[in-house]
Amino acid sequence: MDFEILSRLQFAFTIAFHYIYPPLSIGIGIILVIMEGRYLKTKDKFYENMTKFWVKVFALTFAIGVATGIVMEFEFGTNWATYSRFVGDVFGSALAAEGIFAFFLESGFLAVLVFGWDKVGPKMHFFSTLMVSLGSMFSAVWIVIANSWQQTPAGYHIVGEGANARAEITDFWELVFNPSSVDRISHVISGAWLAGAFLIISISAYYIIKNRHIRFAKSSIKIALVVALIASLFQLFTGHSSAVGVSKYQPAKLAAMEAVFDDQTNAQLYLFGWVNEDKQEVSFSIAIPGMLSYLIGFDIDTKVTGLNSFKEEDRPPVNIVFQAYHLMIAIGMALILLSLLGVYLWARGTLFKQKWLMWIFVFSVLLPQIANQVGWITAEVGRQPWIVYGLLRTSEGLSKSVEIGQVWFSLILFTLIYIGLFILFIYLLNEKIQHGPEDVDSIPSEIGHPKS
Repeated sequence: MDFEILSRLQFAFTIAFHYIYPPLSIGIGIILVIMEGRYLKTKDKFYENMTKFWVKVFALTFAIGVATGIVMEFEFGTNWATYSRFVGDVFGSALAAEGIFAFFLESGFLAVLVFGWDKVGPKMHFFSTLMVSLGSMFSAVWIVIANSWQQTPAGYHIVGEGANARAEITDFWELVFNPSSVDRISHVISGAWLAGAFLIISISAYYIIKNRHIRFAKSSIKIALVVALIASLFQLFTGHSSAVGVSKYQPAKLAAMEAVFDDQTNAQLYLFGWVNEDKQEVSFSIAIPGMLSYLIGFDIDTKVTGLNSFKEEDRPPVNIVFQAYHLMIAIGMALILLSLLGVYLWARGTLFKQKWLMWIFVFSVLLPQIANQVGWITAEVGRQPWIVYGLLRTSEGLSKSVEIGQVWFSLILFTLIYIGLFILFIYLLNEKIQHGPEDVDSIPSEIGHPKS
């Protein structure tokens, strides 16, 4: 295994593991705002105690997320020094904004959110919850802006030559609103809302199956289902918009996503299949004729650029991008159906009688996580061979002084540490689930809510 592949695997592993946690924090954060907002509106202590329980889960995901994210900062400087030099001016601005406008906001109010229940008034505590939730989303915004610049660079010029070349900002707001940033931000945020919502749905469904904390579980699952339905439908819209942007600004990526090898109109949309890159065909497939052209241009005569229009060395790997993209879509549609089914049965008053659905909800927590991971695989592998699209190849962004043995050692070390952190996360999360909320079902309702 050569140095480039190993360095890419190391960064992919660390960032994929880290990305388990920030979406949970973002998704739980918005639901905390809704729950505590209901407490302020109704003055029902039940909702305050409900919020307290989910704050504990939020704090756990936030802490593990911070711990797992530190490593990536060092990898930029160790394994990817040339890349860091090239994007330093761009990323420095975006990540500085993330620190000032997001991380400080989130961490500054986090202590009040977690420990301030009896130390500040209800309105101040709610304000802290709101600021932490906004901070978590702002953090994602600035990081996605930085990543989107790699996909569709804008607002820059190149200074220096060769190994000393670097991108320098000429227009900060053009950088911020680069061609892919708005679509990708909205897609990432809605994916995070889904991750948090389905974690709450999963835990609540478990309580219902075990006949524990019934009022708490029913109320939590209803709030989370509404968020899940809104987020899943929003995902469909943002995903389509993002794909249209890819067709315009990264046509080679779109061609890999749909295994289009020759330029064509009336291009078909694959539902699934297996790509044979040597034969340039898709086996075991089902496709809808003309649908790809229609979706990106609302006309079946819209031309789709094929991979053969690009030099072989400028094409991304096809099958991995194709499979990741279609798995993401399949899971996205499944989440829409689950959310719709849950809301429909809730409206009919039969949701909590469906034990089979509660079991599906318990394991549904995995679906947004898988979708988020394969979505990033689609975006990042589909960008190859460019680490900055059209400007810097991945092979050119590597450090010159790091040896392959050092990468192996650090990869093994990170794997062991991250496995340990994941075990710790699961253990602590399970402890909180088994302990459950603080007797919320025994709290009398102040506005006439039933307890079950």
